[in-house]
Amino acid sequence: MQNTDILVSGGGVAGPALAYWLGRAGFSVTVVERAPAPRPGGQTVDLRGAGRTVAARMGLLDRAREVAVDQRGVALVDGKGRFTATLPVDAFGGEGIVSEIEILRGDLADLLYQASLPGTEYLFDDTVTALRQDDDGVTVTFEKSPPRRFGLVVGADGPHSAVRALAFGPEAEFVRPLGLYTSWFTTTLPMDLGGWYQMYNAPGGLVVSARPGRLPGEIKAGLSFRSGPIAYDRRDVAAQKQIIADRFAGAGWETARLLAAMADAPDFFFDPMGQVRLDRWSRGRVALLGDAGYCATPLTGLGTSLALVGAYVLAGELAAADDHRVALRGYERVMRPYVTEAQKLPPGGAGGFAPSTALAIRLRAASMRSMTRWPMRGILAAQFAKAGNIALPDYPLPAVR
Repeated sequence: MQNTDILVSGGGVAGPALAYWLGRAGFSVTVVERAPAPRPGGQTVDLRGAGRTVAARMGLLDRAREVAVDQRGVALVDGKGRFTATLPVDAFGGEGIVSEIEILRGDLADLLYQASLPGTEYLFDDTVTALRQDDDGVTVTFEKSPPRRFGLVVGADGPHSAVRALAFGPEAEFVRPLGLYTSWFTTTLPMDLGGWYQMYNAPGGLVVSARPGRLPGEIKAGLSFRSGPIAYDRRDVAAQKQIIADRFAGAGWETARLLAAMADAPDFFFDPMGQVRLDRWSRGRVALLGDAGYCATPLTGLGTSLALVGAYVLAGELAAADDHRVALRGYERVMRPYVTEAQKLPPGGAGGFAPSTALAIRLRAASMRSMTRWPMRGILAAQFAKAGNIALPDYPLPAVR
């Protein structure tokens, strides 16, 4: 690459991680992010497997532990709040449903953002609106900033990637819905969780959850449901909250109080769950990273690992090759088997997470109670082990160890 200027679209987890490694390899990196500043808060994500190894190579593991959320594990509850099954955090060597290191997405993104400075330029409150490739680079048009030239553009902008839409085609061609919708928000509603990530299932494929946040009294709430396609405006938050309120009316447990708290939640998020599948993650001088190229959905617990490992591998291949085409083929070769395994859903899939009937809900609790016993332990151990099922190459990247 004669032009070593690289544009990364997306300032969440994958984008700043890539910027960090590219900066160490000598590239000039610009990150464009739609939000006006790094997004704080959010829900918890896992640092596990090879993703944890990459964080360690970045010198961030100790700081991640310092801001990790203290949770005892996951507990299924009935309508009266009684535990029907639990899986403690130390099950499966700290790599179970709730991993040893659970960190708020915003806290992890901030660690990565700070690590990428001062060598990375950030364009906040902006986005990519057009890409024009030629043999020597990519001319990028922004919504607000003047057009610029880059040697490579990387879309790390999530499952609704603007870069993917411009370079590869419409979202519907690449996103495979799971028939699940999910919403998250933060509340300080008084709830005695006892340190547990508590989850309640109601007939009709409804899932209500509450888990401790990092700050005292902070609760991260979730309401998910199974459904066919729903037409809604992604910009109309009030309408999205109404969809949730209608679906969960009378669901039981703490649902009524959580719905009341949702009405005033400033960080409400609503989205369908879907996996992103592409035959190739690059076209010319445009490549995809993380959820933009291979979203696995929260059901797998591997999205953060895929983002961190993908960033390390993509930067490493670019650092090791003289030709971006060789590097992008290498990125695909190293990452494809890891992604393929990571995208395989846990046993039961969407139905296991959000069972539709009272009988299926009881069976889910029975299944969790058996997770640490044979034969379920072996089946689940293989699922959780996917996070580490990659041999990370040693690239010419000066890593902090």
